[in-house]
This record gives sequence, structure tokens and C-alpha cells, in this order.
Amino acid sequence: MASKRKHDQIESESGAMKPKKAKKGFSVGPGNLPDGTHRRKVQKIKHDLIRKAKVKKSYNKLKEREQLEKPQGIPTIYNFEEIQPASLELHPDRQAMLDKPEPTVHDRPEAAVERPRRQRGQRRKKAPFEKEVHLAQQDKEQTEAKRQATEESNQQRQARLEEKERFRKELAKARGGGKSGQRKLGCESKVLLEKVKRSITE
Repeated sequence: MASKRKHDQIESESGAMKPKKAKKGFSVGPGNLPDGTHRRKVQKIKHDLIRKAKVKKSYNKLKEREQLEKPQGIPTIYNFEEIQPASLELHPDRQAMLDKPEPTVHDRPEAAVERPRRQRGQRRKKAPFEKEVHLAQQDKEQTEAKRQATEESNQQRQARLEEKERFRKELAKARGGGKSGQRKLGCESKVLLEKVKRSITE
């Protein structure tokens, strides 16, 4: 096998000959972003990653320190030697409560027994959406009033139109000549008199 060149041997023997590369930080996203929302977003992500890495590193250091301080053995949350077994005896207050006789119906005051729940101060439960129901009721009443008003005005308008049409027909009939072509003044005067009366009343 061919021997290595001298230059390669010198480099491999002493690592000091190689110039040390400067550590470049990690990059997030493209490097040529203009200033603006996208660049700030990328910077924010990078800072969050750095912060999380620092927290993780410090947590690992604390964990290693705790493991060194702990005594060897099975790691447990509770130390079973320190836990005391629960006693079957009742607490003195509970025992006193159980020993006390229960009050009967006769021992209670009569006013408390006879009084219904409402009189004890229990308030009526407020209905949900009470305000909205009230507003809806008001709107409904207003629309009903408007509908009635328009209905009445339509009826009045229809009555006026019918009256006008009737008057027009009567006038046309009165103005139309009889058999000889003369106007019927008696019929025409009655129609004109009604017209004058109506204009005075209005």
C-alpha cells in the first residue's frame, strides 16, 4: 500500500494546525427576509426555541443534581416507613354527634314545620332571557298595531274609492241625455248637492 504524503501526516498528527471554525448559530426560516411581519415571526420562533432549550438544560442539571443527592435504592414518591396506618377509631366529634339522639317531629318548633319553603326567603328563580322575551313582546305589539293601522287605512281608502266610483257613475248617468238628448237636471242636482255636502264636512 502506498504511504501517505508528509503533508497529510502532519495535519493528522496535530489538530492544532487546522484553523478552528467559528460556531455558527442555528437559523430559522430563510435568511433573506425583509423587515416586516414575517421576519419578526421568524425571530420570535427562534427566541422561543432558545428559551425552551435553556429551560430544558437547566432542568436536566437540576435533575442530575437531585439524583446525586438521593440515597441509592428504589426511587419512590412516598417513604413507606413514615406513613402511619389509619386507625379504625372514630373522631371524638363524630362519635359525640352519633351518640346524640335525633330530634323528633315533636321537638322541632311548629312554625318551622308548618311554614312553606317560599316564606323562608327562597326567591323566585329568574327566568333566562327575560329581557329578550320582553323586547320581543314589545316588537310583536308594535307590528300588530302597525298592521291594524294599515288595514284600517286600506279599508278607508277602499271605501273612498268605491264612493268616488259610485258618484262618477251617478253623475255620468245624470249628464247623459234622455230620449231627446236633454240633460236630467233633477238627478244631476242631487249628485252635485251630495258633492257640496261632502266637501263642507271634510
